[in-house]
Amino acid sequence: MFPLNMQPEALVEELSKFNKKLVAGIKTMGEIGDISEGVSARETVYTDDKISLYHYTPLKKDIHRVPVLIVYALVNRPYMADLQEDRSLIRGLLQEGVDVYLIDWGYPDASDRYLDLDDYINGYIDRCVDFICDAHDLYRINLLGICQGGTFSTCYAAMHPEKVRNLVVTVTPINFKTPDNTLSCWAQDMDVDLLVDTLGNIPGGLLNYTFLSMNPFRLTSQKYLDMVDLLDNETKLRNFLRMEKWIFDSPDQAGEAFRQFIKDFFQSNLLVKGGLSIGGRAVDLKNITMPILNVYATKDHLVPPDASKALDGLTGSEDYTEVAFRGGHIGLFVSGRALAEVPPAIGGWLKERG
Repeated sequence: MFPLNMQPEALVEELSKFNKKLVAGIKTMGEIGDISEGVSARETVYTDDKISLYHYTPLKKDIHRVPVLIVYALVNRPYMADLQEDRSLIRGLLQEGVDVYLIDWGYPDASDRYLDLDDYINGYIDRCVDFICDAHDLYRINLLGICQGGTFSTCYAAMHPEKVRNLVVTVTPINFKTPDNTLSCWAQDMDVDLLVDTLGNIPGGLLNYTFLSMNPFRLTSQKYLDMVDLLDNETKLRNFLRMEKWIFDSPDQAGEAFRQFIKDFFQSNLLVKGGLSIGGRAVDLKNITMPILNVYATKDHLVPPDASKALDGLTGSEDYTEVAFRGGHIGLFVSGRALAEVPPAIGGWLKERG
């Protein structure tokens, strides 16, 4: 924005600079090429329907004996955790000597409409855990859940505690009805049955629009105005476009899984209140007796800190640790401060627990 009291000569100069940046930007955009998805070397070691299990190439000779399985949310794509070399949770963990696996959920289509939470948690996650255990001659591994994937990991640890050595959750909703939870407020009166019965799978674009609507000026208009200052810098522009690609890379959601998640978690808050059942298995948080590391973001507008911190005291674990990151939901994975703070905190915590 130009100051209202700017003199005509200064205004002309600013407009000239703005125009030059736009012209330079057109040239840069034309030469920038494809935008990469994930930067760390990996191998697909297991597939199951549309999901893929990745194993990342270690960066250290001395790696932790017990590997970590990262469980991402169903919304958006998991390469957020490995966006660029200098801002990658996965790369940071590899540098800490952690042996990293990750589940890529793929892109559900109409044939996946009837997949429910049992299919995802007691099906796909459980089979990936079994594969990793067999590959490493172990009977339990470490779980690291991100956002909704942290909720899934918590449920899995409650239903299969014998397979989880340590549980790490990051920006994870546990209490879905804290007063400052905007998403929860919107979800309370949603007729999710009508939505799923009408649409089948829930379009990823619809959910993405919902997330952008939570902070519309900053996440739409403002960032594109700020982008002008990046147009003559290929590296910064590429990083911006990489983030944009991730934001709008939104898979559709399997209808039945979406229905169950909205009803049981957002609307009924059964994970906290009790009575949650997935695939006929009771989800009792007191069954979680393994060590827990809970990493939350103090300025998270999607998962408020109190929604994450609610995990404290609900489980049967006697080894519970919280780490507060001074930033937002996405910043925990892509900011420079996050790279310096979060992977060392997770890696050190895991190493202390074998």
